[in-house]
Amino acid sequence: MPKTVRNVFNDALSIKKLTEAHKKCQKAKRSKDNVIRFNLKQEEYIAWLYEELKNRTYKHGGYTKFIIKEPKIRQIEASSYKDRIVHRWCVDNFLDKYFTPQFIPNSYACIKNKGMHKAALDLQKAMKECKKKYGDYYILKMDVEKYFSNINKDILMKILSRKIKDKDVLWVLSEIIYSKNCGSGIPLGNLTSQMFANIYYNEADQFIKHKLKIRYYFRYMDDSVLLMQNKEEIKKVKKQIEDYIHEYLGLKFNKKTNIFKGKQGVNFCGYKINEYRLKIRDKGKRKLKKKIKYLKKQILLKNMTSKEAKKYLCGHFGYLKYSNTYSLTNKVFAKD
Repeated sequence: MPKTVRNVFNDALSIKKLTEAHKKCQKAKRSKDNVIRFNLKQEEYIAWLYEELKNRTYKHGGYTKFIIKEPKIRQIEASSYKDRIVHRWCVDNFLDKYFTPQFIPNSYACIKNKGMHKAALDLQKAMKECKKKYGDYYILKMDVEKYFSNINKDILMKILSRKIKDKDVLWVLSEIIYSKNCGSGIPLGNLTSQMFANIYYNEADQFIKHKLKIRYYFRYMDDSVLLMQNKEEIKKVKKQIEDYIHEYLGLKFNKKTNIFKGKQGVNFCGYKINEYRLKIRDKGKRKLKKKIKYLKKQILLKNMTSKEAKKYLCGHFGYLKYSNTYSLTNKVFAKD
């Protein structure tokens, strides 16, 4: 992988690659009104977008803002469908291709063949190793305060420009990053935002792994965990990381950041993890029970079938598959 990326914009810009990006964007969303409208004149719209990018006249539009309540209350800022095609094209041809190979092995968010379950299982494996090696050990759980909204756009552009020397690529990325009505930080809900967030905090990952030489370190987006033998050493490391992310990234940890004894376990990626058990957190249990109660009611009222109800539980099934929840599963799925 080259240290710097040059002269790649024109090679990546083609009707074929924009069409591929469009096909990926519309997966599972073909029934959406904006996708239907785009598909009615697909060739015309793709050609128009191609000309805008080729002539450097493309302007990123604004965002549609709405609130979601699960897994917690967040404001989502969704870009237009045309802009989402550009996001996909940028991720596939510039961001994922050149930045993901630089990420540390224990970064798990939005990376192919990784994810939350692998992060939890790898952390548990490391906890077993620490228990065997050290006996007693300590856990530092770190959580960045309002991560996406506190990402500094200027710092992000500097990080991107260290790797990318193609002015045209930087131009289209800046159109996305500094797009109108975006507000501070980067918006939740966009594919590029996930990549930008990973690229941004990779700076801290590299510091932790290569400068501080922390062996047991795991990160899923803005949540991270490290394991060490000595309490005083882990306090020192916590201070060093806090100073680094504040000085170089303009970030700080929130109140959930804390140090625990290894035997207490840790909350990470939706699980309460110790060396021998992977439990769903109490908050997750309450949500699962509430959803199942609601779905059972809808089935009794004949508003949906059992098959349709199962679709709403796919995410929960994933968590149950990897966790030690025999009693919970029997209880919540018991027939009335």
